[in-house]
Amino acid sequence: MRILHCKSRLSTGVFALTVFVLGAFVLTILSLPAAAQNSAAPMPTLAPDANAQPQDQPVETLKVNVEVVQLFFNVKDKHGALIPNLNKENFDIFEDGQPQTIKYFKAESDLPLTLGILIDSSGSQTRVLDMEKEVGGSFLDSTLRAKDEAFVISFDVDITLLQDFTNSVSRLRHALNEARINTGGVGCAGGPLGPQGPIPCSASGQRGTALYDAVYLASHDEFAHEVGRKAMILLTDGEDEGSRLKIKDAIEAAQKADAICYVLLIADRGFYGFGGGYSGDSEMKKLTLETGGRVIEVGNKIEKLRQAFDQISQELRSQYNIGYVPTNGTRDGSFRKVEIKPKQGDYKIQARSGYYATAHHED
Repeated sequence: MRILHCKSRLSTGVFALTVFVLGAFVLTILSLPAAAQNSAAPMPTLAPDANAQPQDQPVETLKVNVEVVQLFFNVKDKHGALIPNLNKENFDIFEDGQPQTIKYFKAESDLPLTLGILIDSSGSQTRVLDMEKEVGGSFLDSTLRAKDEAFVISFDVDITLLQDFTNSVSRLRHALNEARINTGGVGCAGGPLGPQGPIPCSASGQRGTALYDAVYLASHDEFAHEVGRKAMILLTDGEDEGSRLKIKDAIEAAQKADAICYVLLIADRGFYGFGGGYSGDSEMKKLTLETGGRVIEVGNKIEKLRQAFDQISQELRSQYNIGYVPTNGTRDGSFRKVEIKPKQGDYKIQARSGYYATAHHED
């Protein structure tokens, strides 16, 4: 299922501008293609929730076509505090090791924001799901502004679109509250046990927690058709059991959609018992590192969850936007590694690792 949206947003990531001067400027409106699917694996599908609220009426988006690469990023000191008031003279930027000329630089605090909330509703989240709903709703209430939008997806043995793009916090709260624990009767003999029984897993091809598929679908079916600043927030223990796709497919889809991924690692360790069995943080760190976000450890503490959402809100409102025209103009679909480096100072740059130089885009 493909879900297409258009909004009046400033286009970011890699986009192209064609300007003809014949006494006046004529802008050519182009369509941007979505991230290509991985043909080697069967694609998961995104199921709409039967009780989901209808999406807001979409409005037409003006897109201009320029061969410019743009990235949003944060700058922090060695203690992790955000550093404001920097300019382009403070940075160098490189693509595949080659220096690039900065053409655009701006501190962005009010640019429209598109959010995706992905909430894990598998069996391991039974004792923390209500906490996630409560704090997630409060975050949306305090973060969304007039031109912002968000959607909500739950994932377990299935992936369900609980609410499509909307600016209505009440609809989004309602969608979060619709998330229900669903194990689908999946269990594994000999697997680790929690108070609720066997932890869902993928023995004999059965699906348990389709985390990677959910990230792919949120990127490919939702974010890829949007423009502007985009952030995906996952509330999960990071354990994937039974996705059809791999973590690399999820990362690639998120990169192609220009979506920053944050993971709030909510692991009810008691569910896994004292014998271990939990290992979800490793792959989540890969996902966030490659897309410019980060993993925040929450455990099962509601106050830590509130603090984590506060940190994300501050980072999304304290971003820099940098743009350059790449010296390598070949549009061959390859991945280009991008590095933003401070010229001086002990700064930490939090940015996605690169982009795909695709030849065409469509909405």
